[in-house]
Amino acid sequence: MSELTHLDDSGRARMVDVSGKPTTARRAVAAGTLTCMPATIALVREGKTPKGAVISTAELAGIMGAKRTAELIPMCHPLALNKVEVNVAIDDALPGFRVQAEARASGVTGVEIEALTGASIALLTLFDMLKAVDRSMVIGGVRVIEKTGGKSGDWSSE
Repeated sequence: MSELTHLDDSGRARMVDVSGKPTTARRAVAAGTLTCMPATIALVREGKTPKGAVISTAELAGIMGAKRTAELIPMCHPLALNKVEVNVAIDDALPGFRVQAEARASGVTGVEIEALTGASIALLTLFDMLKAVDRSMVIGGVRVIEKTGGKSGDWSSE
């Protein structure tokens, strides 16, 4: 295992110095699911949920969450994001919702945590907006599915 980069010689937490790294185009995509009852999906499709426009609200919340990642994750560098896109899709086979979040930046550090935060916040928003009609929901499978750029190069879960 490599040396822990977020600890100094005394074992104290520190933010990694990335000032010497070259700027490169960075991209990451994260995904996750929310499983629920088929009746919950029907309510969303019919627009009859108590809290309104579930999918568009979750997508917007995911974008907002990705933009605020450095405020939530202690050692995360604040980044000027070039793009954040969050998509929520109904999947009857789950049954439930599939969420995918993409983050892009030109910088010295990756955007995996921003993509993960975007997906996670979208999933939490779905849960919040649907909890009144379905207590059985489960959030799961939140993960990075691909990333490009940086010293470690490109990676895909495929």
